[in-house]
Amino acid sequence: MTSAPVRTPAAGTTTVRTTAARTTARVAGAAAGALLTLAGVAAAPAHAAGYRYWSYWESDGGKPWAYATQGPATARPADGDAVGFRFAVSQEADDTAKPTAAPDFARICGDVAAKDGTKRVAVVVDFGGPADAPPGEAPPPRRITTGCAQLRPDATGAEALAAVAKPLRYDSGAMLCGIAGYPARGCGEEVGGEPTAAPTPGKKHDGGGGPSAGVLVGGAAVLALGGAAIWKARRRG
Repeated sequence: MTSAPVRTPAAGTTTVRTTAARTTARVAGAAAGALLTLAGVAAAPAHAAGYRYWSYWESDGGKPWAYATQGPATARPADGDAVGFRFAVSQEADDTAKPTAAPDFARICGDVAAKDGTKRVAVVVDFGGPADAPPGEAPPPRRITTGCAQLRPDATGAEALAAVAKPLRYDSGAMLCGIAGYPARGCGEEVGGEPTAAPTPGKKHDGGGGPSAGVLVGGAAVLALGGAAIWKARRRG
């Protein structure tokens, strides 16, 4: 029987393979480290800053509250409408808390007779809870204030509010800062690391405990790059 020849590695082959193995290990380690970093970012709870401010709401003819598309200084509610103001801490517009009282025009303005040349607008002011209050301040003991404003036909939502809950405080940019003296200071300031207002019941909220799509895509990219680098290193070997 003739034995198969045994090949002896050429000079330098062992060194090349050893170097390739080390390169492969380094690339794999870097990819694993990057993925661990991404996993840590994904697992870390989000602490996005919120803002403490008065939000403005509208109800057209008894419909549910809808977030206003313009400010009270320019909005002109019609006769039979309701306007609402809610003080709260919110992170984004889509999680802004609504007034907790319903826009019940019939109840709020039922005792105010209609007059020619005027309109009636129901006003609801929700001062929020203690968690929404600025440091050193507390909301009024009576959380909800309502009233019926009887105004000229072209009056604005801000004028309706002023007829029910003076004094009002604005900043230099005409942003509503305080209603009936609350809060005494501040205006739409950023709030970091404090609890936000309770979400509106029934509203879906994205951004749960799982990783975001961006993190997952980034992890896939790291794996792809790491795999390509390992393949190239093995080819060179």
